[in-house]
Amino acid sequence: MTAKTDTRESEPELGAAGSQLSTAPKEEISLPSLGPLGWARWFWRQLTSMRVALILLFLLSLGAVPGSLIPQTSINPVKVDEFKKQHDVLGPLYDKLGMFHVYSSVWFSAIYLLLFISLIGCIIPRTWQFVGQLRGRPPGAPRRLTRLPAYATWRTTAEPEQVLDAARRTLKKRRFRTHVVGSAVASEKGYLREAGNLVFHIALIVMLVAFAVGNLWKSEGGKLIAEGDGFSNSLTQFDDFKSGSFFDTDDLAPFGFQLDKFVATYERGGPQNGTPRIFRADVTYFDGADGKERKTSIKVNEPLDIGGDRVYLLSHGYAPEVTVKDGTGKVVYEGAVPFLPQDQKNFTSSGVVKVPGAKTKDGKRNQLGFQGFFVPTFGGKGSGSMFSVFPALDNPRLTLTAYHGDLGVDSGLPQNVYQLETKNLKQYKQGGRAVAQMMAPGQTMKLPNGDGSIKFDGVKQWASFTISHQPGNEIALGGAVAALLGLAGSLFIQRRRVWVRAEPGPDGVTVVEIAGLGRSESPKLPEELADLAYALQPAAPQAPEPASEEPGESASEDSAAEAPDPEAEDSAEPSDSAGNADPSEGARA
Repeated sequence: MTAKTDTRESEPELGAAGSQLSTAPKEEISLPSLGPLGWARWFWRQLTSMRVALILLFLLSLGAVPGSLIPQTSINPVKVDEFKKQHDVLGPLYDKLGMFHVYSSVWFSAIYLLLFISLIGCIIPRTWQFVGQLRGRPPGAPRRLTRLPAYATWRTTAEPEQVLDAARRTLKKRRFRTHVVGSAVASEKGYLREAGNLVFHIALIVMLVAFAVGNLWKSEGGKLIAEGDGFSNSLTQFDDFKSGSFFDTDDLAPFGFQLDKFVATYERGGPQNGTPRIFRADVTYFDGADGKERKTSIKVNEPLDIGGDRVYLLSHGYAPEVTVKDGTGKVVYEGAVPFLPQDQKNFTSSGVVKVPGAKTKDGKRNQLGFQGFFVPTFGGKGSGSMFSVFPALDNPRLTLTAYHGDLGVDSGLPQNVYQLETKNLKQYKQGGRAVAQMMAPGQTMKLPNGDGSIKFDGVKQWASFTISHQPGNEIALGGAVAALLGLAGSLFIQRRRVWVRAEPGPDGVTVVEIAGLGRSESPKLPEELADLAYALQPAAPQAPEPASEEPGESASEDSAAEAPDPEAEDSAEPSDSAGNADPSEGARA
């Protein structure tokens, strides 16, 4: 038995055997006729080519980079304003280019839509072609199997029909699609390669659709809640809220929750002093208008799934509890006031207290405002300025400065609840000095002229949450998994065809030829062919070599063998091996 490998291919010799190993459409070079219809046809062919689809996919990935590096208006408009103030040249330029709203910009949307159209235009014709290949049969064997990349041959005493029947059974056991064409068995395997290729590209479309659905029907809002307070999923309850173009606020799911307690512990001592160890919000929630209340905990990266939404824990801080009395002795404000951390490590925080309903002792309107700092752990009088030395509530202090006048809350203009507008306010002074006091829990600061007082009652903790409704996540996940599976199939599965031919030789002995053709060069194809030859040995054992010829006849035949064959391309044609061949020998690369 002899075997050879030849990497040369001759399209006229292979014919249909070497065609349609891939669903990639053939590129036809033809210049479009001048005119709108011709240019439209040319543009469509270019757009629906796989080359352009890959370029658009690369541009989409490249276009997403600014959205990660440059502040986005939809995420943090405050940072966008700060960026514009700090960059006089880049700020206006980025604004014109849409860099502050990348994912809703015209150029990003154009790339997105073109990629979507390109993928659909690529997949539809490839899918129909692949379906046609599945419905068809493997093509018949080429006239010269010796021209295929993997080839083996031997002589056997078995009848050709017996060899073909054994070959067909063996190939079917190996999951080849087979049928007999003339004196050869034609078989093919590896259709999952093209199926994986199509699944990969279809999965890309599914992911694009999922991302579009997620952006058009999404909603996201934030809420800061102090211990003991709650939240109901309605538009008026959000501190900030943004949604997609097609989201309807009437579709907000009916659920809510209450922050029962926030638990935070920190490392004490050592190089990681002050590092958080436990960061947990214990809540009581209900799902549905008549839903039963349940208790759970929300942690970082462990959101609460409720009503089709997710509640994420973002940050926490402290809310000093104060009681404010006006000049008449009436309690005009009582509750916890959230202070925002200025130092994320030790939680030195700032905040304001606004009391619009206060009056003087003679009953005149006198709005009060307090601006101050809070530290959970005060270092003592010798520690310097008002800064916290540890994030836990070890030695809390509240320092307030008092104002009175017009807070501006009746102007109708929106105000920041964490800032005090002092334009129309006067600072309380006593003896020429501003009225300010550092207080421990339980202490009271009295205002001049009998205008009232403010008492520091205690401290609560607050937590900020993001309530996110993001449809399409499950679709995107399924598309990503399908894309990985399809890519793995297209990379690791080889599409190949194998032919087994059995014909009577000149001396009446059957000559068996096996050959294989793959879509790409692979050492596995010759190995598979050798294994097939070995499996056929019991049904097609090798025949003994013919007896030695007489000296005169041998010399005559040797002389004839020296004459060149006009139909042969080279002298490397397969021949029977001398002696007994090893059945395991097959095609070699």
